[in-house]
Amino acid sequence: MAAMQWEKLFSKKRFEAQTKEHETDESVRGEFQRDYDRIVFSSAFRRLQNKTQVMPMPESDFVHTRLTHSLEASCVGRSLGRIVGKSIVEKYPELSGSKKILDSDFGDAVAAACLAHDIGNPPFGHSGEDAISAYFQSSEAAPFMRSLSEGQKADLQRFEGNAAGFRILTHTYPAQCDMAGGLRLTYTTLATFTKYPKESVPHFPGSRFCSEKKYGFFQSEKERFNNIAAELGLLRKSSESGVFFHRHPLAFLVEAADDICYRIVDFEDGCKLGLIPATEGKALLKELLEEPPGKVSRIHFSDWREEIGFLRARIIGKLIAEAAEVFLLEEEAILGGRFDKALIGELSCKPALDEIKKLSIQKIYKNRPVLEIEAAGFEVLGGLLDAFLKAVFYPQEKRHQKLLDLIPDQFLGLNRELSSSDYEKILNITDFISGLTDQAAITLYRKIKGISLPKMY
Repeated sequence: MAAMQWEKLFSKKRFEAQTKEHETDESVRGEFQRDYDRIVFSSAFRRLQNKTQVMPMPESDFVHTRLTHSLEASCVGRSLGRIVGKSIVEKYPELSGSKKILDSDFGDAVAAACLAHDIGNPPFGHSGEDAISAYFQSSEAAPFMRSLSEGQKADLQRFEGNAAGFRILTHTYPAQCDMAGGLRLTYTTLATFTKYPKESVPHFPGSRFCSEKKYGFFQSEKERFNNIAAELGLLRKSSESGVFFHRHPLAFLVEAADDICYRIVDFEDGCKLGLIPATEGKALLKELLEEPPGKVSRIHFSDWREEIGFLRARIIGKLIAEAAEVFLLEEEAILGGRFDKALIGELSCKPALDEIKKLSIQKIYKNRPVLEIEAAGFEVLGGLLDAFLKAVFYPQEKRHQKLLDLIPDQFLGLNRELSSSDYEKILNITDFISGLTDQAAITLYRKIKGISLPKMY
């Protein structure tokens, strides 16, 4: 099998851009830094400030949201990318020569992809994905889906935030403007973002390959990813028909940055919220550092919260170094498509990480208030989808006409004429609902159900 080539994997071309865009002086701001900045200023990224990370709608201002998690993951990703990039550029000096690829480009591309990695997540976290999937598997949704292909049905019945994110980054609604390509990020950042470079079918439940556990784009965007893969020379994973590729190598670093942050920082949140006893939390974190028994810290902490924060910082540094080392050891296998495992699973401290994950599931993710709000999320998201899909498919009914007026123009097509296919209609409404913040989803649901009415000014 042929191998992927770094010089082709790095492309500063922008998706759907027909000509070189206005800014060319990379001494001021590189192309991958521009990607990062475009994501920061996007409305979809801003909405992450009110989307669940660990605790839905937390009252504590300490607890992480999707926004703060994404920012932290991007910092970790930048470090991983730069460490790896330094070694890769030293190994292949031609990259920094005629190709002008720098170690900072590795860090900037990974940081941008990390920043966007949760941008497609619906309200209520992963439970929101389950809620949307459950609705489209229900009898209520069946009348809307009769004309859909198997792949289109799979997109909805196994709704995936990663695919929704790829759509946000690459899709422009015709009702908004005629400039295609979404945020027009570089091909490299888009491929680095895509941890699961396959469409929704075929499905591989229980696959041992980490890139096959989910899917990365809807049927509506699969040709877009096909074009990205061709531009960058990604290896096709199957000779059969379908869009199914090996990962861009830097996607492994995005996954590692996300894994490091949610494993350690979610655990820190759990300790500081009192869901995990402080002594138990500190003991597990110290075990991760693998320090000699009886080693005494030179720093005295009067506040256990500060001590946990200090341990978290040291652990993240350790995990970054180890994950980068594993990547570099496996670099040739990754380029050849022979490595398809999560880097975090190859670290020396995996047993301690697994114990932290187990305790987080028991004490944090299955905490009663979390479960109650997630259960309510099923009702909210299912109720919103059902109400607005009925309005789109049966617009002649008067009550539905009122609901249609509540849908932003971009989700209804040019001139609000609803002339698109059934799949596009459903996908647009799903875009609308999944793009809401947690609080906006609850507020809209309460209003259309008559549970609470807006104040009149």
